[in-house]
This record gives sequence, C-alpha cells and structure tokens, in this order.
Amino acid sequence: MGTLIMCVPLLLSLVSLLLLPISIFIQWPWRFAPPHHPGPISYPMIGCLISFYKNRRRLLDWYTDLLSASPSQTIVVSRLGARRTIVTANPRNVEYILKTNFTNFPKGKAFTDILGDFLGHGIFNVDGDMWYNQRKLVVHHFTATSLRAYVEKVLINEVEKKLLPAVESAAAEGRPVDLQELLRRFAFDLVCRVSLGYNPCCLEYGCLDAPHPILEAFDTASDICARRGAAPLSAAWKIKRFLDYGSERRLREAIGKIHLFVDGIVGEKKREMMSCCKKGEERWEEMDLASKMVWDGIDEEVVRDTMISLIMAGRDTTSAAMTWLFYLLSCHPHVESEVARELLTVLQRGDNTGRFETLRELRWLKACICESMRLFPPVAWDSKHAVANDELPDGTRVRAGDRVTYFPYGMGRMKSLWGEDRFEFKPERWVSEEERGRIKALKNYGPYKFSVFQAGPRACPGKEMAFVQMKYVVASIVERFVIRPVVPDRPIFVPLLTAHMATGFKVLVRPRQ
Repeated sequence: MGTLIMCVPLLLSLVSLLLLPISIFIQWPWRFAPPHHPGPISYPMIGCLISFYKNRRRLLDWYTDLLSASPSQTIVVSRLGARRTIVTANPRNVEYILKTNFTNFPKGKAFTDILGDFLGHGIFNVDGDMWYNQRKLVVHHFTATSLRAYVEKVLINEVEKKLLPAVESAAAEGRPVDLQELLRRFAFDLVCRVSLGYNPCCLEYGCLDAPHPILEAFDTASDICARRGAAPLSAAWKIKRFLDYGSERRLREAIGKIHLFVDGIVGEKKREMMSCCKKGEERWEEMDLASKMVWDGIDEEVVRDTMISLIMAGRDTTSAAMTWLFYLLSCHPHVESEVARELLTVLQRGDNTGRFETLRELRWLKACICESMRLFPPVAWDSKHAVANDELPDGTRVRAGDRVTYFPYGMGRMKSLWGEDRFEFKPERWVSEEERGRIKALKNYGPYKFSVFQAGPRACPGKEMAFVQMKYVVASIVERFVIRPVVPDRPIFVPLLTAHMATGFKVLVRPRQ
C-alpha cells in the first residue's frame, strides 16, 4: 500500500506530461484564414468548433460581427465534421459566385444531401441540365400575361374574400391575431393555386392556433432540414436517419404526408390531361404550372419535387417579408403614415381590376418592402460548393469542395455598404428622385449588394410576382387597418430554410380612420 502511495506523485507527473500537448492544443489558437481574412478562433483538427458552439444561438450576429471586422468582409471558417466554409458579404465576391464564374459554384452534393429527402429533384435542389430545364419552364410561366391574370383572377379574390374578412373579424372582436400565421396560410393558399391549380383553403381552416395538417408537415420538414445544415457534426443526423430515430423519423413521416398531398393533385392533373385532346394557346395560358409540366411529359416525381420547392419558396419568403414589414411599420408610425398617404393618392384612382397598373406607382411602399428585406431577408444566407480550386476577387483562395456562402443578413448590416445608419429602418435610402412630394424613381442598388432575390442565372424567377403580391396585400391592409403588436418586445429572427419570427406575431387590429 505504501509503495502505491509513493507512486502517486510519479503517476501524476506522467499524466501531466501526457496532458501537456492537449493543454497546448486547446490554448494555442490557429487561424487557418489568411491574416486579411480574420475569422473565428480556430484550433488544430477541431477548427472553430468551440466558438461555433458558444455562439450557436446567435450565429447570424456572430458571423456579422466577424465579417464587419474583416477588411474584405470575408471570413474563412473551419470546424470538425464540416466542410471548410468561406462566408462573404463582399458584393464583388457575390457577383463572382453567382454570375462571373457561376459554373464553378453549383449547389453541390453536400447541399442536396441535406435537402434531398425533402426537396428531391426540385428546382432549388438540383444543378446542371435538370435545373436548367425546370427553370426554363418556370420562367415561361411567369410572363407579363400570367402576372396580370394572377392579380385579376387569384390575388384580388383571395385578399378581398378571405384575408381582409379574417383581419376585419379580429378588429371587430378586439381579439389578438397571429399575423404571421395568417399571412403564411394566405401565402400557402396562393402558391398552391398558382403552382398546383388547387386551393387547400388553409386560411379558412378553423382557428389559427389549431395546426393545419399539411402546413404542420411542411413546417416540420423545413425545421428539421434546416437543423441538419446547422448541425456541428453532419454524421449525427445521418446516423439518426439510418436508425429512423427521433427527428429523422419525424422528418420521414412529414415528407410522407407532403408527398401524399402533392402526388394526389399531380395524379389528378395527369388524368385531366389524358382526357384533354388539344391544349390550344388559350388553354395553355390558363393552365397552372403543374398541368404544364404534366402536359410536357415531365416525370411525375420531378413535377412533385418542383411543386414542393415552389410551395416552400412562395409561402415562406413573402409571408416572412410582409410580417417583418408590418412589425417595422408599427415601430415607425411616420413611415406608416406615408404609406397610407401614398395609398390615398394612388390606389383610389381606380377600381380593383385596374390595380395591376396602379400597383407600379406605389414606390414608397416598395421602398419600405426593400428596406425591410435588407434588415430581415427571408433567406438569411445561401451556400454553393466549389467544383475546382478558385480565387475570389478579394484574394480569398477557394479549394475544391469548399462551401462558399454569401450572406444577405450580414450584407444588410455592413457599414461599408449602407453607412453609419445601417441598423435603422429608413426607406428613404431607396428614393433617388422626388418631385412635388411624389416619388418618381427608386435607387437600384443592384442584385449583388441587395441579394435577397439571388442574382445571375439562378435569380428568382418569381421576383416580380412576389413584389406584386406583397404590395397588394400590404396596401389592402394598411388602407383599412392599423396593426399594433400585443407585446412591444422585439421579435426574435429565426433563420431556418426561410426566416420567421420565433413565437409568431400577435397583433391587435383596429380600423384606420
């Protein structure tokens, strides 16, 4: 026993010597990024995993702080279990990634693995010929003629007969309403009518507090896929998927419900097409996108996956943008008053059927929408994966296989891009020309500085439709009602596949005098 006690100091010394390299390893940070691209503190092998874990609940602001401190607005991030990631808020880099050398920066297998179970071979989850062919058909669907028809036959009907009565009911009863949920259900009905030619009537489905089955399935799938992308170790979710355990099991069940919903509608479209002998030009223009894809003989699985991608994009992006705009207007009554004044002088000139033309004149409202999306972009970041070694315009070297991320949320908060008042909601920064109190033109900051609709070959084909929808919805509500939050606290911005407010947006509504 005494011999054993005498050996204890020796054993402790040996342990200390063994732990010394580990102690040095932990206390000696290595910066893998070049000196002019400062990034998070990194260590050998594990990279910035420690810093990443510490900031996991504030990743957006953490990356924004790091980018602001970088002279080039670019950082390099390395962490255990994840690909080396280059994050940039530099417009020259964004243009290079999205346009100049577009072919070297596809979505990549790493991205499609994360979303493959959910989005399959849909337009937002594929590259190459499959992406090109789907995009060509989608772009042809969003013509000026179809946009006008959308306003006159779908948008006005949904707003006047469903959305406004729901808001008016809340105002009359003096009860709080979750405006975010209201707008999400409204947007879901709209995008299903445009893409599938089917109205799920989610806005009319019972109480907003009661989850709608198909919307709940979309929310579950979106949330779990987003958490896959943010996981410190990608192997974790892959093992859970293999074992069909926990969140991965819930994801599989949610996707099953979504596939059943969309497959049923697409199958009905195919039966309709088989009974239709001749489409004719007039018939073709009246078709929804799913019908056009079925008519062209596109595989039903691809049609389904494309519809799921469009539903996700059409529902969550516009509803998120409008929700944050209503919040910002409630915080800035003078801006809201200017919106109401513009509506009074512009919208009341014509009836509903003429609003497609008059919507173009709502320049102050468009400035408000753009400013809101600058601060709270519906898609906070977007990643590509380098095919070959490359070098960005700011000198950052890219290795084949690197994830390259451009960061709209951080770009909207860069002093070098937007000035000292970058954190303020100031729609006037978008106004370039005024005459007698009337806005004649807005500034065009370009898609590489204001990148919320992407740019280059992958630029959002539904951009104009999104602006028309947001203008009409916001104008219709502001024209009639005053929206004020129930709780004055600032909502939490949650960046999943698309951004939303963490606990909804409960508001009180009263008629506008």
